[in-house]
Amino acid sequence: MRQEFLICLFLVLITLAAYWQIKNHEFTLFDDDGYVSENPHVRTGLNLENIRWAFGLNDFVYWHPLTWLSHMLDSHFYGLDSGKHHQISLVFHIVNSLLLFLIFNRMTGALWRSAFVAALFALHPLSVESVAWVAERKNVLSTFFGLLTLGAYAAYVERPGFYKYLLILLFFSLGLMAKPMLVTLPFVLLLLDYWPLGRFQLRAAETDYNGKNEKQLKSCFGRSHFLHLVQEKIPLLTLSAISIYLSALAVQRLGIVLSTETTPIKYRVANALVSYVKYIGKMFWPQDLTVFYPYPVKVPIWQALGAVLILIFVSYFLVWVLRRIPALGVGWLWYLGTLVPAIGLFQAGLWPAMADRWSYVPLIGLFVIIAWGVPELMTKWRYKVPGLVVMATILLAILMTITWLQVRYWKNSVTLFEHAVAVNVRNQLAHYNLGVALKKQGRITEAIDHFSEALQINPLYLEARRSLALALATQGRIAEAIQQYFEFLKENPGHKEAHNNLGVVLLQQGRTAEAIHHFSEALRLDTGYADAHYNLGIAMVRARRIEAAVAHFQAALQQKPYDPRIQDNLDQLLAPQGVVDGVIAEIKEKLELHPRDFLLHYRLGRLYKIKGDLNKAMDHYQQVLFVQPDFAPALNDLALVHAMRGEYEQALSLLKKKIGIWPDHFESYYDIACIYARQNKGDESMAWLKQAIDRGFKDWQRIKNDDNLENLRRSADYKTLARGQ
Repeated sequence: MRQEFLICLFLVLITLAAYWQIKNHEFTLFDDDGYVSENPHVRTGLNLENIRWAFGLNDFVYWHPLTWLSHMLDSHFYGLDSGKHHQISLVFHIVNSLLLFLIFNRMTGALWRSAFVAALFALHPLSVESVAWVAERKNVLSTFFGLLTLGAYAAYVERPGFYKYLLILLFFSLGLMAKPMLVTLPFVLLLLDYWPLGRFQLRAAETDYNGKNEKQLKSCFGRSHFLHLVQEKIPLLTLSAISIYLSALAVQRLGIVLSTETTPIKYRVANALVSYVKYIGKMFWPQDLTVFYPYPVKVPIWQALGAVLILIFVSYFLVWVLRRIPALGVGWLWYLGTLVPAIGLFQAGLWPAMADRWSYVPLIGLFVIIAWGVPELMTKWRYKVPGLVVMATILLAILMTITWLQVRYWKNSVTLFEHAVAVNVRNQLAHYNLGVALKKQGRITEAIDHFSEALQINPLYLEARRSLALALATQGRIAEAIQQYFEFLKENPGHKEAHNNLGVVLLQQGRTAEAIHHFSEALRLDTGYADAHYNLGIAMVRARRIEAAVAHFQAALQQKPYDPRIQDNLDQLLAPQGVVDGVIAEIKEKLELHPRDFLLHYRLGRLYKIKGDLNKAMDHYQQVLFVQPDFAPALNDLALVHAMRGEYEQALSLLKKKIGIWPDHFESYYDIACIYARQNKGDESMAWLKQAIDRGFKDWQRIKNDDNLENLRRSADYKTLARGQ
């Protein structure tokens, strides 16, 4: 027991050393937003309404209610503190490593080999994606329940009983409710029946065929006993079938199944075969690991044939040694079988060629082969034990270092996708997401470069084109943005997003009637398209058709009830009509159900600011920042309220904090310049105005009309700036 405790402590310490930096990591814009940071059901924590949503078929590929509950629980206690969400995933990974060690040690009695398997699992860089990506909580959570299933099964085999079998069913059900990747676990249990549990064995039998003696492997307990073990797994297989059905139902409901015309079956099979070999290669040489591996344009025939030969040779060899060293054959079949659900024969959504996260459980089989196979190769070596210790120590140290380096790439979206582009410059998704991340930081020129690169790789990449157009419009290059959309719509006239986005840039150019036409066309294609309703509402305001604008904002809000942009614009229109108090009452009712929903508090703050009740506005902005300290819009609005009250130092402090979060947002620099100008601090005001202009602020008409900058406009520096524009 003392050895087991020390090994567990060792596993905890080395895993913490490799991963501890994730406590400072941010959410990424690659699925973390949909799973946590921008998901209203997760943001508001655990409540009956959100639990019902979690168990329903929602707008996600998997049916995994337990994963949703896990994220909701984190948000309930930690809000949107990304570091805490990451740490919980790390805790699950550590516990998984401990369970793997304890379960294998219990089943095999091989203490050090079990410890080595667990250490490889804990430290291998291919596991980083599952641990450092918040959206992959489903992977570590499902593995947790999968390992509990293995542990319960081992206890059941030692002393069978009805309630022990129910425990197996419970853990397996929970694992499938976290992620359906576990559907092949009954197959794994059958492998464990052979080794290490020894519930059936294979023996060599001499059989005469036409005068020739050949050896066959047969069950020494007979065919009936093996069939009994298979029948024992039928309830588990039934649960797997239900999980597959629910996931298929969710995929069909979303309409994101990739047809065989898009990716032919023979192409998928070829990629699957090559991927089986590539995962093995990355296990031995974990280089160029990235968040997304694009599907290849084609799979060369020599790669597919080579993969087939390798897989056949390894399979034949390991089955051949199955009787003598059963761990090798079982480990290999574990690897092949558990990877089947993610190998790509069935595809939905944005399907990559392969993914590090998919190897999280399958690699355990390969680790078993190493832990039991290498010592067998060294049986005659005089220094076997010290040699194995030295080699294991060096290997684990190397893996810990590589994992620590790999975890760094997951710090934020920019570091993640900069690395992805460095690994594969033809990765269109990496260029697009890097562009989005850079645009969010206000680095518009760099973002445009990456959107353009994504479009060069795939000219039909709609999201990249939309983002490029919006980025061009941000820089005032409206004509270029409009041209992007017109060219696209010539070939794709039925794309609602393209019509909507074209309307946005037309509206920015003042071509309101044309913008209304394209927004209306988008709504003709999809009457429930929230963004088109919202943008058409903006256009109707420009056209002074206020009632129509209110109707479209309300329609948008029905589809996106927590979108602050829609809420803010609707509130601005309702204020002159004297209905703000009614809206405030409605929001307060929602707050009684969701007291930690910071967006509801934010909207109340905006409404009270519209009413001129600055004290209540401040109270709600402070509630926002209590739940979400880095929510930039609340920092900005609270700063402006302080400025309106003449509390300039508090306003400056908040705006500078916002700059710390969003360093390239030029509006904050401009607001600081205005506050310093109010204080008659011309030099400070000029310095901040220069920084605002350096970061893209070009609204000279606004500067000319801003009374706060009256003193500043008299200075020679201001005239120099103006002439430079």
